[in-house]
Amino acid sequence: MVKISLAKIEDLDRIKEIAEACASSMIGKNIFQWNESYPSKKVFSKDIENNNLYVSKHRGQIVGCIMICTYMDDVYKEVKWITKNEKNIYLHRLAVHPDFQGKGIGRLLMDFAEEYAKKNQFKSVRLDTFSKNKRNNKFYRTRKYIQLDNVFFPNQSEHPFHCYEKIII
Repeated sequence: MVKISLAKIEDLDRIKEIAEACASSMIGKNIFQWNESYPSKKVFSKDIENNNLYVSKHRGQIVGCIMICTYMDDVYKEVKWITKNEKNIYLHRLAVHPDFQGKGIGRLLMDFAEEYAKKNQFKSVRLDTFSKNKRNNKFYRTRKYIQLDNVFFPNQSEHPFHCYEKIII
């Protein structure tokens, strides 16, 4: 059984380890979405301090994470979102250790985030994913997310990231 809870600062090393394993796995598939500098320990630490990072545990071991926040990064301000820019949540850094991928943990983390949005009366869930990561794009479309504009993160890739939104209310 998988349990999801707020991440603690003592989880930081394991979370970074998972992100590095995911980056390495993606790079091995020619998906240059994450690298050695992103996501950084500093980014995860800030997520934890702000009570925005959740971890999934399988038999007591952290196997995945997701960041849920209400803050809209500047890069998203030009996106033509479906809903108004109020009462929205943003998802970042969804990761499942490669050894545990394909077991429904990513789906459970997304279920958790969407249920969080419903319980807290958010209008929509917003996120982005790398355009070259076909698996992630299919995953979000299957979950009824609507693909919108593209954004760019030049420190990560020259290729765009697709923005998605799912209306909750």
